Amino acid sequence: MKSFKKVPILDNFYQSSSFFPMPLTLIGTLDEKGNTSFGAYSLVFPYYIAGKDFYAMVLEVRNSSNTCKHLLRNGKCTINFLPYSRKIFKEHVRLGFPGDTPEEKMKDFKFHLEDGLSCEKNKDEAYPKIITEALQVFECSWVKELDNAENDQVQDEYNGPYHNFNGITSKYGAHFILKIDNILLKEKYALSIEKGVTKKNFCPVPTNFGYRDSKNFWCSDYKKADYEEIMDKEVDITSVKYAAERADDVVKFSEEALKMMVKIPRPFLKLVLAGCVKWAKENNCTLITEKEMAIINENRKKKK
Repeated sequence: MKSFKKVPILDNFYQSSSFFPMPLTLIGTLDEKGNTSFGAYSLVFPYYIAGKDFYAMVLEVRNSSNTCKHLLRNGKCTINFLPYSRKIFKEHVRLGFPGDTPEEKMKDFKFHLEDGLSCEKNKDEAYPKIITEALQVFECSWVKELDNAENDQVQDEYNGPYHNFNGITSKYGAHFILKIDNILLKEKYALSIEKGVTKKNFCPVPTNFGYRDSKNFWCSDYKKADYEEIMDKEVDITSVKYAAERADDVVKFSEEALKMMVKIPRPFLKLVLAGCVKWAKENNCTLITEKEMAIINENRKKKK
C-alpha cells in the first residue's frame, strides 16, 4: 500500500480519525418547562427512505445531553438546517458545547422562533418551535416502540441492558429513530423542487467537515452546486420481457408497454412491474398497454 497511511480508529472516529462530510443542524426539543431549546448535531441521517409506512431519520446523541433527556420525556423534535455565515456557524459551535443547561443555551440565542406546522395543526399538544432563519426544517416524532425502547427513562447513569439501534444504546450513547411528520422548506426552494432545480435555485446547505480537535470545529461554506446528467441508459427489451412474463400469472403487458420501461434501471424493474400488476388488479385489468402505462405513470407522478 503505497498511496495511503493507516491511522488509529478511535472513539468518535468520524471526527477524530477521518474527514467525514455531514449536515450541520440545530435540533429543537422541549425542556421540562415546555420551552424550546436547541443543540447542534451532525450525526443525523436518513433511515427509512422507502417501503415502510413512514419515513424516518436516525439521530445519534450523548445519553447525558439535553436533547436525549428531552426526547425521552417528550418524543418530539425539529431538525433545522440553516444557511452558512461566520455568525451562524459560531452559534452552532456555542450550542454544541456540552454541559450547559437549556436556560444557559437559550439565554443569548441568536435566531427567531415560530410555530411549525405540527403546532398549528395540533393546538392541544406541545411541539418544539422552528427557527425562522432555517432553509428547511424536518418536524419529527420519536418512534419509541422500535427495539423495545418505549420504557427508557432519563437516568443519571445507564448501566444496561442496552438497545441495538433505538433508545439508550450504550453507556454513553443513544439513538433515536425519528418519524418525519413534516418537511418544511422556504418557498424559493420548495418551488425549485416543484418546478425544477438549477444551479441558481439550489438550496445552499453548508457541510460539516466532520474533523475536529481540542481547539477547532470545521465547516464548509456553501459556494455553488454543480451537476452531471444521469446516464440515459436503456435496458435490453429482452430482459424487460423476461421479467414481465414472470411478474404475474394473469396480468400481462403489451409490447408497447414494455418499451416504456426500457429506461428503468435493472435493480428497480421488478419493483416497477409489481406496482403495475397491483394497479391492474385494483382496476380489473388483465392486459397493460401503452394507455394503462400512461395512467400508471401519471398516478406515480402525483404521489411523488
